[in-house]
Amino acid sequence: MRTTIYALIVVAAVAVLTATMFLPVLQVSGSSMEPTLSDEDIIVLVKSNHLETGDLVGFYYQNKLLLKRVVAGPGDIVDIDEDGNVYVNDALLDEPYVTEKSLGESDLDYPVQVPEGRYFVMGDNRATSIDSRSSAIGYIEADQIVGRVILRVWPLNQISLIQ
Repeated sequence: MRTTIYALIVVAAVAVLTATMFLPVLQVSGSSMEPTLSDEDIIVLVKSNHLETGDLVGFYYQNKLLLKRVVAGPGDIVDIDEDGNVYVNDALLDEPYVTEKSLGESDLDYPVQVPEGRYFVMGDNRATSIDSRSSAIGYIEADQIVGRVILRVWPLNQISLIQ
């Protein structure tokens, strides 16, 4: 009996360490990532130092975990026109995940260059998302990023890999 209890404790400890260190599991709160993610979806992230344009990431901002999409990386030049079209290094960004383009809440003078070691992130629901377009959040430092979203696990009828 004692051996079984010890085995269960070890398995539980390994599961908690894995979830905390490598594969954090989070619940979405809010609508800034609709239609890709909805309020109360449960997602899995993977810790990663290699991020690309289009990756969905979770990052800490004022003790809250936010989810946004990487639009541009260090050194990239971002320009957004009045219609909400996003240009990175003078090329129009292909954004099939955005259903309605919008300039949204932005207090930046475009074009802007992303500083080294930082990322420019935006929510998929451009009209309501508060993101790098606002100096309140600004550019995201690499060490603020918890990980890249890889999987939606709840609701069960919508389990899917996240692109």
